[in-house]
Amino acid sequence: MTKKRVLVLTGGGDCPGLNAVIRGIFKRAKKEKNWEVLGSIEAFNGVLKEPMEVIRLTSKKVAGIHVKGGTILKTTNKGNPLSYPVQREDGSWEKIDNTDELITRLSQLGVEAVINIGGDGSQNISQVLYEKGVNIIGVPKTIDNDLSATDFTFGFRTAVQIATDSFDKLVTTAESHHRVMIMEVMGRDAGWIALHTAMAGGAELCLIPEIPYDIHKVVNHINKRYKKGKGFANIVIAEGAHPKDGEVFQREAKAAHAEHVRLGGVAYQLSSQLKEAGCKAEIREAVLGHVQRGGTPIAFDRVLATLFGVKAFEMVLDGEFGRMVCYRGNKICTVSLKEATSTYNVVKKDSYLIQAAKGIGISFGD
Repeated sequence: MTKKRVLVLTGGGDCPGLNAVIRGIFKRAKKEKNWEVLGSIEAFNGVLKEPMEVIRLTSKKVAGIHVKGGTILKTTNKGNPLSYPVQREDGSWEKIDNTDELITRLSQLGVEAVINIGGDGSQNISQVLYEKGVNIIGVPKTIDNDLSATDFTFGFRTAVQIATDSFDKLVTTAESHHRVMIMEVMGRDAGWIALHTAMAGGAELCLIPEIPYDIHKVVNHINKRYKKGKGFANIVIAEGAHPKDGEVFQREAKAAHAEHVRLGGVAYQLSSQLKEAGCKAEIREAVLGHVQRGGTPIAFDRVLATLFGVKAFEMVLDGEFGRMVCYRGNKICTVSLKEATSTYNVVKKDSYLIQAAKGIGISFGD
């Protein structure tokens, strides 16, 4: 009996829980007997490479992977088939729309459905492929929690836990040395990790992309801490945070075919700004960077990721293509890819979370 084939891939940044989704898809598909699961290495790149890098998933390959970070299928943000990097003979790079070639190869593989696990960029690709006739389903993935169609994305809570554990350690060294400690966390356009970490850790200041800060108000808040005899202060800052009338601190990506500019290092920029604004306290910086993406996912994210994986394959069985699985009101449901990518999930200034943070004394420098 010829088995039906579903292709699974993971794109964009890695995220705790990716392997749990893959395992959930495989184990649910295995119950159907007439399905097999293929995995494309490094997102769509695996299908587009010559020769193709596509593997057949087996019970042995997925055994125990739900507790592991990263993704057994590897991932990349340099393989967008809508803007696929191709090197010319002179060594320079150009980007082409390679979706027709991708669709042809999917047909050659006998793939009846694709499950694309990724963030907003990946799901935008899913929408375009769906409009071109690909039977595709999305699974939301991002530690930034910035997809509005789902209450939570898997990996977010693990990232917050990692950041909070790190912050707790910095509090003790800040107190011991009477210093201002600045801890930078991820969050290009949304400050969810920073905000949750600040509340969980008891930060004095939290600087996020959604609320541009006034450096003089930040300095004043720090000075009040020292005047009260506390003698130390702790700041959480998202990598995309920026001052009023200022720009996000960023560096150009070195690779000619890279998709994004590189963020990271805003903690050092803030440190310089504080000193220029007259902050007399001794300042130290800590940039968590990719630590937040790695390691074992916490139990919540393992469960959520598994639920997403099981539901995604059931959507394949039901023919619910052009949609993304989501978590809303403590229920697993689905939403159209178009709706899933229509609105970015940012921290709203008037949200109760912000008001509660201010209620316990956290300053946003506004």
